[in-house]
Amino acid sequence: MNTPFKSPENCETMAEVRVGVDATDRALIDLLATRFGFMRAAARIKAERSEVRDEDRKAAVIRAAMNEALEKGVPVGLIAKIWEELVETSIAYEMEEWDRIRS
Repeated sequence: MNTPFKSPENCETMAEVRVGVDATDRALIDLLATRFGFMRAAARIKAERSEVRDEDRKAAVIRAAMNEALEKGVPVGLIAKIWEELVETSIAYEMEEWDRIRS
């Protein structure tokens, strides 16, 4: 498969780095759009608003991300911070959707 950008290891200029970063950001937005689609689905499926916040599930999601980061050589502490924010943002979004669906 031909990628429209070089791998980080093969970049020789900042222009090449920026092309890769921009492409990666677009891919991340696509993935986040899918993730937030799942939050909308969860909001639709959960019968009670109190079901939206699940601290055990939150901890499991963050732990899984940290384990994946460790396997990929990505800074685990940074991933923990990012995923904490991602999960909290997702919970807030799901609550808004839960309310919207039932208003």
